[in-house]
This record gives sequence, structure tokens and C-alpha cells, in this order.
Amino acid sequence: MSALSSLTFLKVPVRSRLSFSSRTIFIPPFSVRAKNLSSRFVFRQASNGTNPTSETVFAVPTISVDNSEEDESTAFVIRARNRIGLLQVITRVFKVLGLRIDKATVEFEGEYFTKKFFVSDSHGNKIENLESIDRIKKALMEAIDGDDLTISARPATRGIVVRKPGLLSTSGERTAKAERMFELMDGFLKNDPLSLQKDILNHVEYTVARSRFSFDDFEAYQALSHCIRDRLIERWHDTQLHFKRKDPKRVYFLSLEYLMGRSLSNSIINLGIRDQCADALSQLGFEFEVVAEQEGDAALGNGGLARLSACQMDSLATMDFPAWGYGLRYQYGLFRQVILDGFQHEQPDYWLNFGNPWEIERVHVTYPVKFYGTVEEEILNEEKYQVWIPGEMIEAVAYDNPIPGYGTRNTITLRLWAAKPSNQHDMEAYNTGDYIDAVVNRQRAETISSILYPDDRSHQGKELRLKQQYFFVSASLQDIIRRFKDVHKDLSQFPDKVALQLNDTHPALAIPEVMRVLVDEEHLGWNKAFDITCKIFSFTTHTVQAEALEKIPVDLLGSLLPRHLQIIYDINSYFMEELKKRIGLDYNRLSRMSIVEEGAVKSIRVANLSLFCSHTVNGVSKLHSELLQTRVFKDFYELWPEKFQYKTNGVTQRRWIVVSNPNLCALISKWLGTESWIRDIDLLMGLREYATDISLHQEWQMVRRVNKMRLAEYIEATSGLKVSLDAMFDVQIKRIHEYKRQLLNILGIIHRYDCIKNMAKDDRRKVVPRVCIIGGKAAPGYEMAKKIIKLCHAVAEKINNDSDVGDLLKLVFIPDYNVSVAELVIPGADLSQHISTAGHEASGTGSMKFLMNGCLLLATADGSTVEIIEEIGEDNMFLFGAKVHEVPTLREKGSTIKVPLQFARVVRMVRDGYFGFQDYFKSLCDRVEGNNDYYLLGSDFESYLGAQAAADKAFTDKEKWTRMSILSTAGSGRFSSDRTIQDYAEKTWGIEPCRCPL
Repeated sequence: MSALSSLTFLKVPVRSRLSFSSRTIFIPPFSVRAKNLSSRFVFRQASNGTNPTSETVFAVPTISVDNSEEDESTAFVIRARNRIGLLQVITRVFKVLGLRIDKATVEFEGEYFTKKFFVSDSHGNKIENLESIDRIKKALMEAIDGDDLTISARPATRGIVVRKPGLLSTSGERTAKAERMFELMDGFLKNDPLSLQKDILNHVEYTVARSRFSFDDFEAYQALSHCIRDRLIERWHDTQLHFKRKDPKRVYFLSLEYLMGRSLSNSIINLGIRDQCADALSQLGFEFEVVAEQEGDAALGNGGLARLSACQMDSLATMDFPAWGYGLRYQYGLFRQVILDGFQHEQPDYWLNFGNPWEIERVHVTYPVKFYGTVEEEILNEEKYQVWIPGEMIEAVAYDNPIPGYGTRNTITLRLWAAKPSNQHDMEAYNTGDYIDAVVNRQRAETISSILYPDDRSHQGKELRLKQQYFFVSASLQDIIRRFKDVHKDLSQFPDKVALQLNDTHPALAIPEVMRVLVDEEHLGWNKAFDITCKIFSFTTHTVQAEALEKIPVDLLGSLLPRHLQIIYDINSYFMEELKKRIGLDYNRLSRMSIVEEGAVKSIRVANLSLFCSHTVNGVSKLHSELLQTRVFKDFYELWPEKFQYKTNGVTQRRWIVVSNPNLCALISKWLGTESWIRDIDLLMGLREYATDISLHQEWQMVRRVNKMRLAEYIEATSGLKVSLDAMFDVQIKRIHEYKRQLLNILGIIHRYDCIKNMAKDDRRKVVPRVCIIGGKAAPGYEMAKKIIKLCHAVAEKINNDSDVGDLLKLVFIPDYNVSVAELVIPGADLSQHISTAGHEASGTGSMKFLMNGCLLLATADGSTVEIIEEIGEDNMFLFGAKVHEVPTLREKGSTIKVPLQFARVVRMVRDGYFGFQDYFKSLCDRVEGNNDYYLLGSDFESYLGAQAAADKAFTDKEKWTRMSILSTAGSGRFSSDRTIQDYAEKTWGIEPCRCPL
């Protein structure tokens, strides 16, 4: 009996580079000392006269075993169709199984090969146990039994252009190419520090074009990023090939916004090579943290919806779901916020000025997008069809961004589209000698993907925004349909293989676009096309107020997209007939539910279109879902309650603990005894067992103090203000908006300042010191939000320079708030305020990020806070304010509500010019007094001060505060985007994991 047959085996999931699904085999528990195979393969062309083009030989892969040729090796003979990269797959299988390859030969016979591998076990003996041989053969068959992975060629202006293998003129050329490819590609890029150093230096010299003996931190960042991208591309290729082979149902996530933040640290951590990269850089004279800071934010979105999209992409990759994300590659992201004399000024965010090493430009992946023109009727096979004759054509060019998963090889794609002029228009201008017209056309085309959120107060702004939306969905759907048709010919199978997720109403034009393609281009009947359309779309709305729902003027839509307006009218006509069958001639309700809104400006209600044509409508928190059902979409819910679901939003713990708070990450792993919580965040509940442990308390407090030191250094660097680490760091960072009530926070700070000023010196010793931190951007046209920012600075100027107050109270405004700043602020916060008027926040993912980091919440019962209360209990937060059901009544009472004297006093201080700018702040004061106090600042003020007092009292009890902090982190598992995505996959999309083997 051989040594292999007598071994004790471990039971582990088998992994190979391309082909294994998760299954169980036995692997010997020995380290593999793999040999360098590139110099040991012997290539020779078969000389038996086989026709190279024949497809009759080895059509089905075969594996046989011969133990007679060598004394110390077993020969595995594999016969199969040749495929680039297959040699690497096979050798990888042997390595994973703990086997050594002593030598190998390869014979080519046309498009097929015979590969003979002489292998031995880890002790150098033959493999003679029949059960072991059978397991090895099964593992090999899993690896090589795949579909042909080629992609058919397409016209240069449509889709992907790839040369098929086998187009070389002779079999000899094919053999030479295969030999060379096998030799060059025999192995993955290595991740040890030495290999990383070599790759970094190569990229310094050949990509960045700097001397490897003289390069700075930014050039080190560029080189390291390309080095990491190389490894992502390996995984990305493997994942896409695996998806193609398995052909699972895929979800396509359509969102006009992605706040990805920085990619370097996140990618390195998901690859599991953070320490190796740090070592490699250290030996080259660089610090990893300094190099990582060189990266700018990819600010392709604004607020929670955009960051949610980024978190969900991370979870889709980590959980092995077959998914693609689609969006726009804005040349200018969200504006840079510059504060001058306390006033916000907007500057363009030239985020692409220094290049983006994470994107892969797909110059051959382009699609034409049409605008304007007319619709004509044509007859085909005695059937009438509508043909759209466009007046303008733009090309959409793909830029791919690999999104790696954590603890998996899966790496999915975020494909962003950039607008370029159509070659057809350039040629027309060239032929007429109108060079200037060609340049103007190019500039006009590129404008479509230039600006995130163009100012839509003008007709031109509205048209550009609509162009962006259609450009995005048209290119994405052409890409999705092309990918489907590469494998499937029957469009009736489309819902079985494709799920389209509408992230809010921005991508809703995808609905009439799918109908247009199916009816006008694929010539399906209207009813069949509509049935397919309704089966593939699901819709998530982030809106709380019905008046905030998006509408498109009919005149604008008819001019820009004439065929789509016809289709929407057809859908609405069908919709109205269905409604009449259900509710009769209730014209008021028919009018409310109609997709077409009659009025002074006839408009298309995009949300109603999305609701009717989607199989599922999702809210983003439990409370939000209730508001949708009882207020916003009550008419729809009463007719189709089965459509309505909710999946509370989540955030990824990889970004918001592992990347942003590595010290806390290490501490959690130490006390839980595992790092598995990074993928299975429910394990965080294990911290509850240690919530009163003094040793954990000491370590927890130390981690929090180190994070506060980092934040204090940042505050001093950006504002020049020194703050005390012993003070409570009280944070509110989010978009500046009246409903988010930053003004309530500032008025509370004024009250605290007023109290301190009027205290006796002995009483001031009892005051809990506070550093109040506010950050966020106001929309360029939102005047009230800009006045709130100015008030914050005016109050800070007064407080921070008052010697009577000293370190008892400081107010800081952090400028240009973005994802990277949040990664610094959130871990350093003691208290975080989420104080929107109840019923106005759909979800509020910011509270989840603070919760994960052990920050205590001071909040209203709004959005996801209601569910956070359920997880950690009211005793571990500071709640205040009116409940959702109380808000309408309080608004009706208006000026009859008696506001607290403290509120009247602080408003009067602002109105009377105590902080300067008396005239400028007058309208701000008017908005919070009497019937104008729509967001109930006066009504909630007393309750707000009570919650602040409770926070002060708890902060003085370090043991209690630390216990509450630990329990906050322990209860945050429900708010991971992993759970959100799992819910979507099971209840909405109907997709399953498709894990790429290692």
C-alpha cells in the first residue's frame, strides 16, 4: 500500500482556479512544495496525421491512470479540448491535493491535446490506493469539464470585440502560441513581500515612468495600486469565466450614484495581504498609512444612497453572488466644499486629474445611445412596427472597476459609462470640412457624463439630467442583453437569468427601454414583452415624502425620447384599464395613480411607472415601509400588498470597522477568538458575554482614546484648534438639510454655551467638557442649508475664543466631508447625533456606522433607529422627540404650541446679532418660529436638552459608558449590508451564490 493510502485526511472544501463548485474531498495535511513547472513541460505536435480542424477527437474530456511507466510516479493522462490557461488549472488541482508533479508532457492534436502528468504524493511515492485515485480524477474532471469560453465577435461599434482562438493560419503557429502562453502564465502573482516589492518597482519604472531609485509617496501609491490591481484582474477574470461556465441567474444593480471612497486599503484587506504590503513598503522606505493617504476619494455620489450602493457592491462580492453594478463615470464628482469666512463655496472635484489606477478602460466595449429624432411606422412580415429615427447619436464607453470580496476569490464588476461622440458624426463633420463642428459635437457629447447632479432649475439642466439617466440605462441594457444573447437565444428565458434592480427612480427609464428593445428590435408581441419586463424589475425607493418623487415633463421627454413617451402612454393606458377592472370609475383615485399627471405642466410620474412595472417594491427600513404603505403609496399598497417588502439598509463592516478602525478590529478578533465575524457579523453578539469584563473595558477605552487622538490631530491640522481628549466628542456629520436638523444641534450648543457663561466658576467644574463636531455639504442652490453652515462658523468663532469657556466647550466644522473623512471621524466619536424630525429619514445608514464602532447614539425614533432600539435597547441610547404619529398633530397646532423659554432665548440671541450677521440669519430664525417651524425644532427642544443631559451623566460613569459602547458594537450585526443583500437575494432577486474556486 502506498503512503498516500495510509494518510490521515482532512475534510476541506476543494478549490481550483477556475472550475470547482463548493464540494468536499479529502486532502492530505502536508505543506505543498510545488516545483517550477514552466521549464519541465515537454511540448510536441502529434505526428499521427490528425486533421487539425477535426472536432471528433476527445469531444468529451477523459482521464486515465497508468502506474506502469515509472517506478516512483503515477501517470495521469488527460485528453481534452485545448484552452488557454487550462494547464495552470490542472497543475493547481495537483498542488491543492498535496501532490508533486515530477514531470509532464503535452501533445497537441489539432484543437485538442493529450497531457501526461507524472505525480507522486508528499513522500515521493506512487499513488496506488484506488479510492484516492478516483477522488483525484473527479477533482480533475471538475476542473477541466467547462464550456467553450470564447466570446463571439461583434461589430466594432457594438459590444465586445474578441478574436476567437484558433484563427492562426497553421496548427504549428497555434502550437507555438500555446507553448509560449503556458510558459508565461504558469502561476498566479505571488503575495509575499519580496514579490510585491518587485512588482511595485516594476510599476514605478514602467507604469509610473519614474526611476526605481527615486520616487515619492504619491508615486509609491500609484505603483502599489497597479500592483494590487494586477491581482484583482487575475481574480476578476477567474470570476467572470466561472460565471460564464455556470450560467447562473445574475443581478444587475442600476444606480446613478456610488460613493466608493478610497480603494487601496479596502482592496488590500479584502485580498488578505495588508501585512505583506506594509512589509514590502517598509523595506522600500515607505509607510503604508502614508502611502494610502495619497489616494483621493472617488466621489461619484451624494449622501446615503450613494454610499449604500458601494456597501452593497462589497457585500455582493463577499457573499459570492453573480452580480454587476452599473453607473456613470462622472468626470467631476460631488463638488469640493471650501469654507471662506464661514461661507460655503463650491469648487469642481477634479478627481480624475491624477488618473484612476483602479479602472480598466474597455475601448472595445461601446454602445450607441440615441436621442431626439422622430418615430416612423414600418411593416415587417405584414406586422406594423415603430422605428425610432434618432437625431443625435452618442457612444457609451465602458470603464470597469473590479470589486473584490473578502475571504473569497470572487471579484465582481462595477461598470461605469463615459460619453464620447459618435464616430458617425465625426466623419460627417470631417467630410464637410467642418472641424470646429466636430470639436463642438465632442464637447456636447462628453457633457453627459461630466457632472454629478447638474443644476436642474433650468430647462437645459433638466434636459442634461434626463440625458444622463437615459444614456446610463440604454448602455447598461445593451450590455446586459448582449451578455444574455451570447449564451441564450430565447428571450422568454430572460427573467430566469436576469434580475434588474432599480436603485431609486433615477434608472426608471430602463422600463420603457426594455419594452422598446423587445417590441421594436426583437419584434416580440406587446403583451409578451410587457410580461417579461414586469418579471425582471425590482424597485427600491428612498423617498419618504410624496412631493419629493421625481417627475419628468412630457414636453421634455417627448422631445428627447419620442419613442419612450409613446411606450409610457401605452403602459399607462393598459394600467388604467386594469385599474378600472379593480376599482371601477373612481376618477380621483385613477388620477392619483396614473403614470401621467395632468396639470399646468403635464408630467410623467416616474415612481408610479416603477411601482406598476416592478414585481417587488422595497422600503429601506421597517418604519419607511410603513410610511410607504400608509401614506406615500397607499393606493398601490391596497391593491398589490404582495409587492411591498422592506429590507433595512446596511453598511459593510469591512469598510467601517476593518479598514477605518483596525485597532477595534484586532480587539474584537482577540476577544471573540476568531476573525470570522468579518464575514459573519452576527458573531459580534459574542461580545455581550464580556460587556462587564474589566480587562476588555481597559482595552476598549485605550482603542477609543487612540482613535480620538487621530481625530484631534486632524482637527488641529485643518482648523488650528486644539481640543481636549478628555472631552466628549459629540459628532453630527451628514448632508446639511433642514429635516436633518443641524440647526437644532447648533441651537443646543448655544444653550450650553449660554449656561456655562452664566455659571459660577465652582459650578463649571461639574460641566462635562464637549467637543462638538459638525460636517456636511449643502447643495449649491440650497440657501437655508448654507446659512446653517455660516451660523455654525459664527457660533464657533464666539465660543472657541471665549476664555471663560476654555476646554469646556468647543465647536468644530469639518470642511469637505467625504468617505475618507468619515473613516477618521466615526471611530473617534463618543456620541453621534441622528436627530431628524420623525418620519423624514428613510433609513439613515450613518447611525449604523457609528453603532458598529461603539459610538453611542443620541437620536429620534426615525428611520432605522427604530430597529436599532430593538437590537440594543433604549437603555443604551439617548432618545428624544416626537414620534412619527405625533408629528402631524403637532404641525396642525402650529403657533399654539408653547415653546420652551430656553428655545426662545437662543433663537433671540441669533436674531439680535449676538453672533453677528444679524440680517443674514433673520430668515433662519423665521423658519423655526410659530407656524413656520415645520420640522418641530421648538417642540422637540426641551426633550432634546433632556437627552443631552442624560448623555452628560452617563459619560461621567466610565464603566457604564464603556459597557454601553461594547453593547452597541455587539448589537450592530443586523445592520450589515451582508444581511441586506442576503434578504434581496432570497426574497427579491431569486439568485444564489456562485463561488469562484481558489
